[in-house]
Amino acid sequence: MAGRRRKNAGASSAGAPDEGAVGAVLPADLELQDLYGAFAAHGLDDEDLDDAAVLVPPVRLPAESELADQAKAVPMFGYALKLARWTAPHREVDEFGDLTGPDRAPAARLLGLAPEQGEAPEEAVVEAMRAWSLACDLDLIEIGTTAAGEHVAIPGPDLEPAERGDAETVLELWLTAAGIVRELAVEADSLPEEEAAEEAAERAGAAAEPESEDDDDEERLARVEEAREEAAELLDEALQVLYETTAFADPGTETVPLGVLAALLVVPEGEEPSEELLGDITDVMVALDPMLNDLAELGVLDYRPIDPELFDEEEGQEPLGGGVGDEPLDEEESARFGLVRLTPLGQYGIRQWLLEDGYDAPLVGELAQGDAAELLRGICEAANVLPEEELQVWVTDREPVDAARELLAASRGNDAYAPMRRMLSRLALGMIGRPAEPAVREVLDDPELGGAARAWLVDLGATDVPAPERGMALWTVIDTFAAQLLDTGGDAELLRELIADLPVTGNPASYFGELWRVDHPYTADVLEAVGELHLDRTVAKEARKAAFKARSKS
Repeated sequence: MAGRRRKNAGASSAGAPDEGAVGAVLPADLELQDLYGAFAAHGLDDEDLDDAAVLVPPVRLPAESELADQAKAVPMFGYALKLARWTAPHREVDEFGDLTGPDRAPAARLLGLAPEQGEAPEEAVVEAMRAWSLACDLDLIEIGTTAAGEHVAIPGPDLEPAERGDAETVLELWLTAAGIVRELAVEADSLPEEEAAEEAAERAGAAAEPESEDDDDEERLARVEEAREEAAELLDEALQVLYETTAFADPGTETVPLGVLAALLVVPEGEEPSEELLGDITDVMVALDPMLNDLAELGVLDYRPIDPELFDEEEGQEPLGGGVGDEPLDEEESARFGLVRLTPLGQYGIRQWLLEDGYDAPLVGELAQGDAAELLRGICEAANVLPEEELQVWVTDREPVDAARELLAASRGNDAYAPMRRMLSRLALGMIGRPAEPAVREVLDDPELGGAARAWLVDLGATDVPAPERGMALWTVIDTFAAQLLDTGGDAELLRELIADLPVTGNPASYFGELWRVDHPYTADVLEAVGELHLDRTVAKEARKAAFKARSKS
């Protein structure tokens, strides 16, 4: 479902109804490199982006037991469980597996949808029958026929583990229910009104030609199926945006105005929403409104639908837009145009759908389950990972000195990712803080780790750290810069800032004359980057000459 690309996969200029309603920048406002990075490290350039695998951001989910509790608290899901228990030991049903007439009102009362006394309202009975249908679809209720030919319902085998809160059973049942609702939400039972009117006129004109009716029916079915597929694609794209939004939003800012969500799906990159696009945004909002409402019923979303009174405005009013492209609305007025937030349960469901479709949809902390070597290697090799989150999860609750020693040991090496491993290790040591100091002091004389270890201790405030030898200092310069080359994916602006901090003296020829001799696998690459990006022509020229010498040496 995440394989589709929105029109504005880059920066969006749609604008939000008001800054207070959307407290965080949405993922679609950023380039993919800004979100995930590591394209250069994986051999991908700009021309490859369209063909690259879709990168799904990592999310943080509650424990499965907590998610299962949330699922059982969803009213419609809870109704299904209650009705399944109500069938024990068995209950008579009609030939279609539905409740018989005398049992329908009691079912509504059982669920608290109708008063204990008096006639059950029709809408309460309808709601109870919907819950019964869901329970049957989930096999919480099984339908059979007795030897005497009676149709009966009995509880299914999953009811008991679901009732006692078995997380795996509950989540599997809820996910199946969410999938059913997702499918039903996009069903197109009829054509748009204008198309239906045109078809009626065509049929009236062709009344004398009954042989053409079959062809008309086939055409209509084809158009209905096309409308259903378009609705499914729109819903999938909207859910993808919400999944990304929840992954990157600060806590408490996950709610998205429906107008902003629609704009992210409609407005092409770099464009302002024109009058025509505002109309398209309105169409998308109106199309999404009932589908999101259906998903909210099963706990996938928290959703405040579009205020129906907005559709009662006089003709000639501006299209719905929730403030997109117009003067910002206040928070309450903006909410009338619809507000949507993906719940943790919804995150779980969409992630499972992504995994079923073959996408890599990681969880925050997944890479932190192994040792330090697995942690650092996993971060280096993954394109969709939040390094600081993984490192923080890993160092938490570990004994500081042992964790520091393990990180430092895993940092050694001269393979392609070694500089980045050492950079990540320093970041993790910073998270541990002063308790890591004994382990760091143990590597002061290590040729690969000593230079950075001394700098780390000085930053910590230590005053007894000897300066590194010249060779160690130069090697550390190359290694540090190589890590940034890998981490930034070759971002020129970021690298220029780093290059400006290089300790080039008034004699760059002498400095680079030493630097090109450093025995490091990335020496030539670093010098070439300096030669290409340094703003001082003299420094850039000397760096290019040194890069040539480094290449020749190897």
